[in-house]
Amino acid sequence: MHDTEGSALRNDAAEDLLQAEFQALRRRIGCQILGQQALVDRLLIALLGDGHLLVEGAPGVAKTSAVKALAAGLEADFHRVQFTPDLLPADLTGTEIYRPDDGSFRFDRGPVFHNLLLADEVNRAPAKVQSALLEAMGERQVTVGRATFALPQLFLVMATQNPIEQEGTYPLPEAQLDRFLMHVRVGYPGFETEKAILALNRGASLGTGSAAPTRRVSQTQVFEARRRVLQLYMAPELEDYIVHLVLATREPGNYSASLEGWLRFGASPRATLALDRCARARAWLGERDFVTPEDVQSVAPDCLRHRLLLDYEAEAEGRTVDGFIEALLSRVPVP
Repeated sequence: MHDTEGSALRNDAAEDLLQAEFQALRRRIGCQILGQQALVDRLLIALLGDGHLLVEGAPGVAKTSAVKALAAGLEADFHRVQFTPDLLPADLTGTEIYRPDDGSFRFDRGPVFHNLLLADEVNRAPAKVQSALLEAMGERQVTVGRATFALPQLFLVMATQNPIEQEGTYPLPEAQLDRFLMHVRVGYPGFETEKAILALNRGASLGTGSAAPTRRVSQTQVFEARRRVLQLYMAPELEDYIVHLVLATREPGNYSASLEGWLRFGASPRATLALDRCARARAWLGERDFVTPEDVQSVAPDCLRHRLLLDYEAEAEGRTVDGFIEALLSRVPVP
């Protein structure tokens, strides 16, 4: 009996230490990325949910800085790729180099083999490059010729896209959008936050800003946190609620007559998995050992918006995907 109690106490202590590490990481990133706490939380949720993040926002709202700050707080390597129309798949995945001394080929690994990959302005790359990224994100591997190479166990893609400029862009296909765990939209900061950004930038330019973090979360801690997230308690009624939300995107008329005709296509089963993982990760970051309906509702817009296609008539009437999700959350019964 005493051995069981001692083991439980040790597990609780380990849980507390792991929670403390991630809360410290959350604070450190938040101190560098002012006014974007939702983006910071989504980054950590994606990390804990073992998924990828698509971030959409105007230039200068700290999209790139956020993933750099996350990389600085982890024992992981980071690489940024600026996507352009002339980018080739080999620029991302790597290429085979001929060795004249023995007549063989050596594979020179590309930036996709880093733990954290920032795909900046991902919608500027042509279809072949997007296809190469799609395999890396979905299969966690890269195929070059007849050879297949596994990616690191810790692998997270944060892709950004600019909603303003459309000239020279290649819209992401639905199959690739579905590979992203979440699609986050980032807005402009408010008045006080803008002033704080001025002060932070001035301090950094003068060399009086905050120093680089000395503490880093190890990959072993990330994997342990992911395991604990999956073990978090979720009531069966809440699992049913997640499934109902996804089914309501496919047959909205069964849940509310007012939602019928909004969509051409609903969410795939990946949406169910994303809602489950993201809700669990949010609950764990909130230092709770159970998931609530609020956790599901909080992550639902980011998990669903890129997986839904509006009907043409709904678009003509000025309806939006976010409007559909808001209406959906108000009509599907909460357990």
